[in-house]
Amino acid sequence: MPTAVVDRPAPPLPNEPWRKRWTRQECAVLESSGLLDNQHLELVEGELINKMGKKWPHGRSQSALFGWLMRLFGEQFVCAEMPINVAPEDNPTSEPEPDLILLARTLWQIQSNPGPEDLRLVIEIADTTLQLDLTTKAGLYARAGIADYWVLDVRGRRLIVNREPQQGVYQSVIAYNEEESVSPLAAPDHEFPVAQAFPGE
Repeated sequence: MPTAVVDRPAPPLPNEPWRKRWTRQECAVLESSGLLDNQHLELVEGELINKMGKKWPHGRSQSALFGWLMRLFGEQFVCAEMPINVAPEDNPTSEPEPDLILLARTLWQIQSNPGPEDLRLVIEIADTTLQLDLTTKAGLYARAGIADYWVLDVRGRRLIVNREPQQGVYQSVIAYNEEESVSPLAAPDHEFPVAQAFPGE
């Protein structure tokens, strides 16, 4: 006689492992204690992200964009990998460090983290971080009202331009390939050929 099969409910799925959400204040204590020495970490929505170990294609593309911005706007307006402020509600748990920023005021006029009102262009160079840059960071920058946010997709060899932030979302997201050029909102008469972001190839 066959054994009766009893339909039992499936056991509950295990919970996600608990994660510590960090604040800027806690990170400042860690830094002063020396526990973060020799580490380059970025605070994004309460998580510490390791910014070390960038590969050569990332650095080469960053240098190409940095050089173009410097020639166009001057060294006193362009910064690489400096912390910024975002929207007031996000600042306690986020202190992003974009790969490049274009300032509305000179470096010498800004005494602490530049805020959204100081930022004319924010650029992330995405080699292994494309998903983060197009979702989490895009949300941070859109909520802050940053009008011009570029993500250079190194592997995809394209430049993704995010504009028109409304209610925490960029309404305009356009990908440009190597055959195309893009003008920053801060200099609409000057085009950046996307192919220049991939020098020597």
